[in-house]
Amino acid sequence: MNIDTHKQAPLIFIFVFVVIASGLDLFSDLSHGASLAHVFREAVIVTLSALALIWILRGMYQQNEEIKLLRQEISNAERLHRQPDEYVLNARRQLGEVIAKQFEDWQLTSSEKEVGILLLKGLSLKEISAIRNTLEKTVRQQASAIYKKADVPGRHAFAAWFIEDML
Repeated sequence: MNIDTHKQAPLIFIFVFVVIASGLDLFSDLSHGASLAHVFREAVIVTLSALALIWILRGMYQQNEEIKLLRQEISNAERLHRQPDEYVLNARRQLGEVIAKQFEDWQLTSSEKEVGILLLKGLSLKEISAIRNTLEKTVRQQASAIYKKADVPGRHAFAAWFIEDML
């Protein structure tokens, strides 16, 4: 279950309650001969609440499908990845050690280190938030903290810090 699902659960509950309560009240009013204007107003409330509920549920479904696709793409990319030559593996290990050491020097938290690695891999903030099952706003704040600690203006300068003089 995604973090946004937990945030939206109270809204879903409220709309379900409003739809059910208003629907029951509407049937009660119809059976007791309420005025047409009153019945119309309640019908509008029931309809709008039901539409809002459907809209929220549809958005949650789409978001979960996007997360599934992203995880599948990552899994496929990892599975299809050709084993690089030994010199490439050695260079990656060395770069990984340099990155880890620099993250320590910058005193990044464990969460910031994880976000930093994902940023260096080229993932978007939205993708990182989905993978880490956290809010995009949280990832954005962590990325900002990383850039501040690294004394760089943003994402591109952060990545360039590690590879600037390689070529």
